[in-house]
Amino acid sequence: MAQILNTTGVAEFVFWFSLAAVFYAYFGYPVLLYLLSGLMRKRIYVEKRDYTPAVSLLIPVHNEESVIERKLRNTLEIDYPPDRLEVVIISDGSTDRTKEIVERNLSGNMRFLELPMRSGKAAALNYGLKSATGEIVVFSDSSIMLDKNAIKSIVLKFQDPSVGCVSGEDHIDEPGGEGLYGRYELFLRNLESRVHSIVGASGSFYAERRDVCEPFREGLAPDFLSVLNIVGKGYRAITEPAAFGTMTSVKSAKDEFRRKARTLVRGMAALFGNARLMNPLRTGVFSLELLSHKVARWLVPFFMVSLLVSNAFLLRSLPYSTFFALQASFYALAGLAIFRIGGLHERTLGRVPLYFTTVNAAILYAWFLYATGIRMEIWNPSKRQA
Repeated sequence: MAQILNTTGVAEFVFWFSLAAVFYAYFGYPVLLYLLSGLMRKRIYVEKRDYTPAVSLLIPVHNEESVIERKLRNTLEIDYPPDRLEVVIISDGSTDRTKEIVERNLSGNMRFLELPMRSGKAAALNYGLKSATGEIVVFSDSSIMLDKNAIKSIVLKFQDPSVGCVSGEDHIDEPGGEGLYGRYELFLRNLESRVHSIVGASGSFYAERRDVCEPFREGLAPDFLSVLNIVGKGYRAITEPAAFGTMTSVKSAKDEFRRKARTLVRGMAALFGNARLMNPLRTGVFSLELLSHKVARWLVPFFMVSLLVSNAFLLRSLPYSTFFALQASFYALAGLAIFRIGGLHERTLGRVPLYFTTVNAAILYAWFLYATGIRMEIWNPSKRQA
């Protein structure tokens, strides 16, 4: 009897600790940010609404024949003084028709650079940076179609000398899955921006002061590394919701798993290579943001496992058995959705469990890759739905 009570006590402790950890990562942290934003909101000083510094727009590409022509046409529609905007497309050893399509569509303020062989996204960005002449450098993937006022909007807050990096928003207009997760991330970033700095920019669309740009390193997530470098130099990295673009979701759960795993292992390498920024005595509230948004989130899959296992030892109690049934149903819906049973992969009821489970499975896999020293040096642009 004493052993049963002891086992139950341990299981209850693990259950509630795991539940609290998952709850904090996804719900408690946003509430804390909201409260902090009311107590210590940091303002941005913008004097002119017609601020148009010289801008270099860098677009790294690799085998993007399916989307690059649309991206170039979208770029030509951007409303910004032509003599203040240069567009640099950098091909990272493309072997498809990307080069042919780009050269056919080049206009006056566009330049095409080409790495002779596959060298990675960092090498492509660094090649573009060397030739960038703008005061502000804007990074944009080919998969995102920018609003015509996106560049005007993203440069405005650089009038504040404390701002070193501004993230735009990538909108995915879909009800569940990546679209819902993306809206949650944008909500968090905007709260973080009010308090101090975001902890990661939108990889598909963000901007940085040219004079503080450091060379990118292969194997480290560029958008995350840019923010860490900026904050490490004493600047702020913030958001601008008026600067946005639209994109579609990744084609399948399998592609999303690969994309997440690649992004996460590169993010882990970037964060643990800059571990000093998690010291609260050095970076204050930014360390709280890093630990909560990144580390706590990356630990969630471990707590999901401990929550399920500890719950299995508590089935004699009705509340615990009910919660176990809810967990089992959640994972069952994810399983049905991944096998496209009952059309659940197209419904929010299935898309949300599938995306959440896929993301956390990718985090576990990324931990394995990082712990065993495996790095993903070469990028593969995500293939998104047409």
